[in-house]
Amino acid sequence: MRKVVINNCYGGFGLSPKAVKAWIDRKGVDAESYDPYSLDGGIGRDDPVLVQIVEEMGQAAAGDHAVLKIVEIPEDVDWMVCEYDGAEWVAEKHRTWS
Repeated sequence: MRKVVINNCYGGFGLSPKAVKAWIDRKGVDAESYDPYSLDGGIGRDDPVLVQIVEEMGQAAAGDHAVLKIVEIPEDVDWMVCEYDGAEWVAEKHRTWS
């Protein structure tokens, strides 16, 4: 199974400064690797380091207006994070047209 971090409330995904610092330190990257203005902060939601930080820190890993949750999905699913007003879920990718 694959673990994916999502935001489980209205508001939007975000990490606390402590969680961002932990991710930067553990990944050995520079601070510019985290982009708080992108949907996922520039971090893959299934990033093992991100998942580990959320498991260890619990709600302390969440930024303002976020409640982080780890969702487990089958390893072979082609997935994406969807959201409505910041509340997120994991969906299997499929084709759409508009």
